[in-house]
Amino acid sequence: MLSQRWVETFVGLFLLFACTALIVLALKVSGLTSLFPDKTYTVTAAFDDIGGLKVRAPIKMSGVQIGEVSQINLDRSTFKAIVTMHIYDKFRDIPDDSSAGIYTAGLLGDNYIALTPMYSSNYLKDGSEIEITRSAMILEKLIGQFMYKISNSGDSKSTNSNGSGEKNAQQ
Repeated sequence: MLSQRWVETFVGLFLLFACTALIVLALKVSGLTSLFPDKTYTVTAAFDDIGGLKVRAPIKMSGVQIGEVSQINLDRSTFKAIVTMHIYDKFRDIPDDSSAGIYTAGLLGDNYIALTPMYSSNYLKDGSEIEITRSAMILEKLIGQFMYKISNSGDSKSTNSNGSGEKNAQQ
């Protein structure tokens, strides 16, 4: 039989290992830290409206994550949101005339940036700016526009051709 001291030592080492594994798992899943960070280069883009885009949001191309948002600032002269992105070094062959759009993952999901490559033979490099951007579609704005159009189309049915709002008497 094992002595009491060996059992206690084994249990203590097991708990230490379990706690360390849980901490590493929590940090890895949360994305707060990476044990081996990827090398990246920085690209910026200006958007009229970024919606709910947040720092550390993914940057995707054809559904594959190629980077993440590192910083969001407001340009005080143009009042546009300047989004700084870190793109992984292994994706250095992205044409410099590519476009960036902000999309939502699902109906109520988080926002992400999707890059659409174009046809230039020049590639994005550190410090490049993406010129062609599409702002986020805000669900509340779309619903408001839809409700406005519905309410206006209901009003036009109740008015006659002269716009007076009086209904023609049936003859």
